[in-house]
Amino acid sequence: QVQLVESGGGLVQAGGSLRLSCAGSGSTFSRYGMAWYRQAPGKEREFVASINWSGGSTYYADSVKGRFTISRDNSKNTMYLQMNSLKPGDTGIYYCFADAGRLHYWGQGTQVTVSS
Repeated sequence: QVQLVESGGGLVQAGGSLRLSCAGSGSTFSRYGMAWYRQAPGKEREFVASINWSGGSTYYADSVKGRFTISRDNSKNTMYLQMNSLKPGDTGIYYCFADAGRLHYWGQGTQVTVSS
């Protein structure tokens, strides 16, 4: 089973930047489509960004377009989320997601807090 571990979260002031990482295990990691989701306190988990297996196609939620960049390095079994111009509304737990076809995997999340 694939295991995903997020890192890079923390506390940052509005307008600042953070870079999240998601490290995955498994010999077929490079074949998985992956995504970032987030969940703010008291709210449902929401989609943030996704990337296909090769990194050639990306998709973003409207709320983060132009500010966030998703990428991956399959040689390192790692996916990234570069977050710029952070807003207090970006606060939440950010989760790594991997689509292995009939199986879906989630990381345990990393906390991102953006102060105003």
